[in-house]
Amino acid sequence: MRVVVIGGTGNLGTNTLRSLSADPEVTRLIGIARRRPRLEIGRTQWMTADIARSDLVPLLRGADAVVHLAWIFQPTHHPYTTWRTNVLGSARVFHAVAEAGVPTLVYSSSVGAYSPGPKDRFVGEDWPTHGWPTAAYSREKAYVERLLDGFEARYPQCRVVRMRPGFVFERRTATEQRRIFAGPLVPGRLVRPGIVPVVPDIPGLKMQMLHSSDAGRAFHQAVMRPVRGAFNLAAAPVIDGDELAAVFRARKVKMPAAAVRAFLAAAWGLHLVPASPHLFDLVMRLPLMDVSRARDELRWEPEYTSLYAFSEFLAGLRTGADEDTPALSKASSGPLRVREFFSGVGRTP
Repeated sequence: MRVVVIGGTGNLGTNTLRSLSADPEVTRLIGIARRRPRLEIGRTQWMTADIARSDLVPLLRGADAVVHLAWIFQPTHHPYTTWRTNVLGSARVFHAVAEAGVPTLVYSSSVGAYSPGPKDRFVGEDWPTHGWPTAAYSREKAYVERLLDGFEARYPQCRVVRMRPGFVFERRTATEQRRIFAGPLVPGRLVRPGIVPVVPDIPGLKMQMLHSSDAGRAFHQAVMRPVRGAFNLAAAPVIDGDELAAVFRARKVKMPAAAVRAFLAAAWGLHLVPASPHLFDLVMRLPLMDVSRARDELRWEPEYTSLYAFSEFLAGLRTGADEDTPALSKASSGPLRVREFFSGVGRTP
């Protein structure tokens, strides 16, 4: 079996490739990224391509499955740039899958594609996927879901699987995720239990997380099992103020969401943090996902709890953990994170 993973050097990509490489039925793996990594993953051949510009059809021809994970989060101040890669680039991937006659397409959507939903119960994969329109990430994920609706109608012979994970963390991706969401001013070594004195207790803030290796196994299962449609992915427990306080061994302090958003808006406007306040708006509105379909049809259960995944991420922040790919390496930040400052916080794709 020949599997192509587009976006193979990122958080989801490296773990999906690792899981697939351990499967004896997968005889050839192609990892595609804009920049070639030094990292070696068993039986993986690296190829370079830009989904927004390159001719993808020759790279996909002969594949039994394509896993599309490529995505950029920045520049958050110039959403046309992310739209061009994330939406128009995804459209080019889907077109290439059809042109190459690939029988299976697995796409990484997100909990961020969902319309606002409840925080007191869990919703299934039939919850609407119209996103939160002011958040570029959500808007783009929702639009790509509509592209897939059209693709499935036009090419019913292609088996399409949409994966919708919650927040995905592990130790080795800490540097990249700190760079993308928090920026260079976060003192990673100080983000440890016992040092952070308080954590914000924001009414309605509840999130679902999972470990990157568990996400990789789920994508592996989606490639190999004869399933179609959408699958929610998350581990227990749901993370809220109580869980954060337990992780940091800190005291909870009530904070209104409006005050937190105003602070983030000011910091983003001054280019002090890369994540926009619209992303905070999205997180506050995300529904809680029911993952029973993944358990029943993918035969997938998370090995790690959400608390373990988040704790690993925090440990990675303290040690500057990374992976030897352009997307995950701390070399992308430079000494003392100087490249992040000079390239402009939140401006570099």
